[in-house]
Amino acid sequence: MADEKVLRLILGDQLNPLHSWFRTPRRHVVYTLMEVRSETDYVAHHVQKVAGFFAAMRRFGETLARKGHRVVYFRLDDAANEQDLEANLRNVIRNEKITRFEYLLPDEYRLDVQLKDTVARLPVSSAVQDTEHFLTTRDEIQTLFAGKKRYLMENFYRYMRRKYGILMADGRPQGGKWNFDQSNRNRYDGAVPLRPAKTFHNDVGDIVAMIDRCGLKTIGEIWPQNFIWPISREQALEQLEDFVHKRLPHFGTYQDAMTIESWSLFHARLSFALNTKMIHPMEVIRAAIDIATRGAIGIEQLEGFVRQILGWREYMRGIYWAHMPDYERLNYFDHQIDLPAFYWTGRTGMRCLQAAITQSLEQAYAHHIQRLMVTGNFALLAGVHPDQVDAWYLGIYIDAIQWVEIVNTRGMSQFADGGIVATKPYISSANYIKKMSDYCETCHYNPGKRTGERACPFNSLYWDFLHRHRERLAKNPRVGMMYRTWDRMADDTRRDLLVQAAAYRAVLDTL
Repeated sequence: MADEKVLRLILGDQLNPLHSWFRTPRRHVVYTLMEVRSETDYVAHHVQKVAGFFAAMRRFGETLARKGHRVVYFRLDDAANEQDLEANLRNVIRNEKITRFEYLLPDEYRLDVQLKDTVARLPVSSAVQDTEHFLTTRDEIQTLFAGKKRYLMENFYRYMRRKYGILMADGRPQGGKWNFDQSNRNRYDGAVPLRPAKTFHNDVGDIVAMIDRCGLKTIGEIWPQNFIWPISREQALEQLEDFVHKRLPHFGTYQDAMTIESWSLFHARLSFALNTKMIHPMEVIRAAIDIATRGAIGIEQLEGFVRQILGWREYMRGIYWAHMPDYERLNYFDHQIDLPAFYWTGRTGMRCLQAAITQSLEQAYAHHIQRLMVTGNFALLAGVHPDQVDAWYLGIYIDAIQWVEIVNTRGMSQFADGGIVATKPYISSANYIKKMSDYCETCHYNPGKRTGERACPFNSLYWDFLHRHRERLAKNPRVGMMYRTWDRMADDTRRDLLVQAAAYRAVLDTL
C-alpha cells in the first residue's frame, strides 16, 4: 500500500548485512535496534559480552544509516529508552506513524515467545521472516529423525555433507572417511609454532563507561581501548582470512589440546562473529575449502573444522528447537549442589580449572575441550545443579546465546538431558587432562594420586560420580567397562575413594 509504513526490529544477534532486508533502502521502512536492561540483566553477563554486542549493534546501525536506511537506535542510557522491547516498539510505532511491524525469527525460545505475544498486542499488522543465516530450518532435524528417540549427530552430519555437497566426491566422502576425529586428538607438543591470532584494537571505552554509569552487573575483565573481538563484518572477514591462512593447517591436529602457552591455540575465534551473524557459516566453510584446494591443508585438518560448522553448530540448533522449552528444565541426575565460588574468581589450587576460568574471565572465551572436559567435567562430577551451570556458561562467554549454549552445556557437558545429545556422560579423571594439557605440571594437586594429601580431586570425584549414579549408567554400553573396573577394586580402595570424594565435595569452594 502506498501509505504503509513499516517498522523492522533487528535483535543484537541478527547483524546480518547480507540479509535481503538491506539490499535497497526504502523510505517507508524504519529499522530499530535496542540496548535494553531486559536483555542485559537476565543473567550476569561478561562485560566483554555486553560491550561486544553493543559495539557491534552500534556499528551495524551506523552502517545501515550510511547506506540510506532509516534507523531508530536506542542506547542503554537514552532518556527515551524504556528498557523494554515492547514499550520501545510502541513508542516508535506511535512516533513514526507505523502501520506494519516486521521482525526476524529469534534464535532464543524466550524471545520467540515474547515476540509472538508482543505482536498479538501491537495495534498494527505484523509479519516474521527468516534470518537467512542457518543451513537448516528450525524443524529440519525433527523431520530427518522423525519417529526416532535419539538424533545421532554423525547421521545428521552425513546428511548435511550430502545436502550441500561438502567434502564429497562422486557421492562419497573425500579421503574415504566421514570424519577424522581419531587424528584430531593430539596434545600440543610445540612441534608447530603458535602464531598469534588476529586481534583488533576497538575502542569501547564509551560503552564501558555507560555500563558502569547505568549500574549493570557484569563479570570478567575488559581493556576498553583494546577490545580484541570483531565488531563489524569487515573485521570478521579479516579474522576468517587470518585463521584459514595461519591456524587452520593445524587446527584438526590440536583442536582438543590445552596449554598455558595459549588461550586459543589454533582455534578460529569466529564464534562471536558467527553467532551475531556478521558472517555466514557457508562462507566460513567455503573459505576453508578454498585454502585447502591450494594444497596447503590436509583433509584431517579441513574435515575437523568443517564438522564444527556444518555439523555441530547446526545440530545443536536443531536439538534446541526440537526439545525446548522442556529442555531447560531437564536434570537427569537430580544434581543440586551450588556452583563452587571459584568459578567466578579462578582462585583454586586445581591448575586446569584455574587456567580455564581465569582465561574465561579475562578473554570471555574458552575452547570446546576447556568447556567440556575441565569446567564442565568438574561441575558434573561434583553434582552441580544444571541451572547454575547454564547460567555461568551463558553469562561468561562472548559467543553464548541460549540456542547454542544450553544444548552444549545441559546436554553434552552435564548429560542432564539423559542422552538426547551424547551417548554417555563426558567425564574423566585427571588422566585425560594430563594427557591433553600441560596444566598438571604446575598444579598444587598430584594427578597420579587418587587419595591422600594433594590427591587430584578429579580422581576420587570421578569414581564417586559413577558410584552415585550406577542405577542410571550401569547399562550404558559406553560406561559399563568402568563399572567392571570399579567392581574389581579392593573394598578398601573403593571405600577410600568414596571417603576422599565426600571430603572434597564438602569443601568445594576451598579446593
